[in-house]
Amino acid sequence: MDHYDSQQTNDYMQPEEDWDRDLLLDPAWEKQQRKTFTAWCNSHLRKAGTQIENIEEDFRDGLKLMLLLEVISGERLAKPERGKMRVHKISNVNKALDFIASKGVKLVSIGAEEIVDGNVKMTLGMIWTIILRFAIQDISVEETSAKEGLLLWCQRKTAPYKNVNIQNFHISWKDGLGFCALIHRHRPELIDYGKLRKDDPLTNLNTAFDVAEKYLDIPKMLDAEDIVGTARPDEKAIMTYVSSFYHAFSGAQKAETAANRICKVLAVNQENEQLMEDYEKLASDLLEWIRRTIPWLENRAPENTMHAMQQKLEDFRDYRRLHKPPKVQEKCQLEINFNTLQTKLRLSNRPAFMPSEGRMVSDINNAWGCLEQAEKGYEEWLLNEIRRLERLDHLAEKFRQKASIHEAWTDGKEAMLRQKDYETATLSEIKALLKKHEAFESDLAAHQDRVEQIAAIAQELNELDYYDSPSVNARCQKICDQWDNLGALTQKRREALERTEKLLETIDQLYLEYAKRAAPFNNWMEGAMEDLQDTFIVHAIEEVQGLTTAHEQFKATLPDADKERLAILGIHNEVSKIVQTYHVNMAGTNPYTTITPQEINGKWDHVRQLVPRRDQALTEEHARQQHNERLRKQFGAQANVIGPWIQTKMEEIGRISIEMHGTLEDQLSHLRQYEKSIVNYKPKIDQLEGDHQLIQEALIFDNKHTNYTMEHIRVGWEQLLTTIARTINEVENQILTRDAKGISQEQMNEFRASFNHFDRKKTGMMDTDDFRACLISMGYNMGEAEFARIMSIVDPNRLGVVTFQAFIDFMSRETADTDTADQVMASFKILAGDKNYITVDELRRELPPDQAEYCIARMAPYTGPDAVPGALDYMSFSTALYGESDL
Repeated sequence: MDHYDSQQTNDYMQPEEDWDRDLLLDPAWEKQQRKTFTAWCNSHLRKAGTQIENIEEDFRDGLKLMLLLEVISGERLAKPERGKMRVHKISNVNKALDFIASKGVKLVSIGAEEIVDGNVKMTLGMIWTIILRFAIQDISVEETSAKEGLLLWCQRKTAPYKNVNIQNFHISWKDGLGFCALIHRHRPELIDYGKLRKDDPLTNLNTAFDVAEKYLDIPKMLDAEDIVGTARPDEKAIMTYVSSFYHAFSGAQKAETAANRICKVLAVNQENEQLMEDYEKLASDLLEWIRRTIPWLENRAPENTMHAMQQKLEDFRDYRRLHKPPKVQEKCQLEINFNTLQTKLRLSNRPAFMPSEGRMVSDINNAWGCLEQAEKGYEEWLLNEIRRLERLDHLAEKFRQKASIHEAWTDGKEAMLRQKDYETATLSEIKALLKKHEAFESDLAAHQDRVEQIAAIAQELNELDYYDSPSVNARCQKICDQWDNLGALTQKRREALERTEKLLETIDQLYLEYAKRAAPFNNWMEGAMEDLQDTFIVHAIEEVQGLTTAHEQFKATLPDADKERLAILGIHNEVSKIVQTYHVNMAGTNPYTTITPQEINGKWDHVRQLVPRRDQALTEEHARQQHNERLRKQFGAQANVIGPWIQTKMEEIGRISIEMHGTLEDQLSHLRQYEKSIVNYKPKIDQLEGDHQLIQEALIFDNKHTNYTMEHIRVGWEQLLTTIARTINEVENQILTRDAKGISQEQMNEFRASFNHFDRKKTGMMDTDDFRACLISMGYNMGEAEFARIMSIVDPNRLGVVTFQAFIDFMSRETADTDTADQVMASFKILAGDKNYITVDELRRELPPDQAEYCIARMAPYTGPDAVPGALDYMSFSTALYGESDL
């Protein structure tokens, strides 16, 4: 049974004891609680004109938490702190927690610091505590309250409905029929319950939640997918949601509760008497078990073997694991039943229950304390005895392990120390033997601690009267004697190795000197060969000059390098002389290097051959870079003239297109002169293209003499040609529009002035806001729909801008539409006379047959108070004649 199922009304005021916090760690349940608790809080906070978005963040400063408590309690809290510091937030939260505590709610482990820090688990626990106190605790149905009362209410209300069996606040609500049944029971007109199916939970849940939100003012606290997609929906979330239904329908429930109250009184009295009998029996059984168990725990008779002691420990563990836990549950249940009984008696105004002598809760607690004290002492005694026996076994095993490791390590060490392998060794081998011997000495010194530990363990075993002490002592003595012998042999071998080392040291020093000087000289020659043969890629004459300077510096170092070569060869010759004079046994070549005098002489000759080849390559590259620099300067000089010329022409054309000097014909003539001068500039562009081709053929990729590239020039030239052609076309279209619509030059100037004034960005186009402002300034009074219709005319491609040509077309069309509307009104008045409509017979009489039938098919009936059969209204008439888009 869940914690909440085993608690009564007073227990809901102690949320820390019955709140299973580990459940909040389940991500699905935490998500449901977040959503439900947030919706519940907002259902109250909206009464104060606010809400929360993130439950653990929005309550951190305590302000909305205090406001929530004021709304749901109807009381005023202390004035909140308005500061932003942490101490102000903690103060506000503490005021809220103090108010909750003042309502009889015991808060344990929920502190203001955790709420301010945004602790999700603690914040959800606090909100659940508030929901229990202010939304669930006061629920009372047939003498049951809080959770049990709410569950009973749900069962009573849903009993007549098929496929509804409410047993809890989790899986009983997954199919959604329970929510639908509650709504249908109280408001049957809102849901057609007969059409619901148990196998369609999503539809059922969404129907209930949507109807509750729309008609019952119950906010949507969960999504249907959250409930269906979870094996066991969160109980707290479901209980919170269901409590909202209870409060929405509580008026009807109160009448039902009053009718059943008398019957409940008798049932409560019978239940109380049964609880008294159960308490007496359970208390008697528990005390008897404690009386039998304590003597067994106080038995301290020791055992002689580890197996026997371990068996006692295993028996004790079985007691802890198997026998005691059921008694703990019985004791807990006994206290719960006692508290529940006392609470029910107090609520029923009955005298408190007094158990038999010696069976009070305090008597049971005292006996239980004695049991736990004996249990603690027995466990400590068992562990101490086991540790004592383990100590002896551990020391003996430790001695055997260390002795075996030491004996394995010393095996073969004496034979190794008596070898005379140094008599035929080279110097490098001697040094290696010395290093190896030093490593052995270090290893020998490291094993000194193990020998001392072996002796110490043997002594401790003797002191503890270990049964096998004689064999331990004999083995320890053998190890100590062998250790002394190894020390003497080690010293003797070191002295022999050091004497042999001195005989070969002189020759080794010469070998080392040769290697130290030959290696860097060889590296220098290899680097020089690599540099002299390296293929260089340069793009400027300065780079070639830098390479030439570096090459001359290299050639200046060659005499010193030749001296170093001769010195290295001299060292090798000296080694050969010593070997021949003293008949030294030198096996192999120089151990420090593989570089021979023959390799040094061969590489030196190769370097001397590569130097003149490098001189020739640098000379040829210098001449090529001089030619490239001339090409760069030639292209840059022309590009620096053409680029600004194109930009200037673009600006001049832009000014001509928006200025109002002279007639449109004058502007057109001026633009064509500009076009001719631009076309005449084409040979200079072609000349620049030729220079650019030469640069590309020379593989020149940058030019410091100009910021213009040929691509920039091409794009600018093409834009210039396109702009002048488009501008000429726009002026020609304006002339056509003016002549076709009969617009005077003064009107054209007025249109241009208005357009230029509202073209704030001076781009030759108005954006949507500028166009709206222009229409308003010209007297148009329109809504969004009318403006959208106008924009569809002037901007059919929905680019968001209006050109001057589109502006002129619209203005001329508006003028023409005004005339058309006047003609429609005049025609209507002639045909209709004094009436507000035109009949079908009048149209057929006044118009040609085909035109009359055309209008009749497209006109709507007139529905005014004076309508007659066959009457048609004016709007339908005008639409049929001229089309809706023209009016």
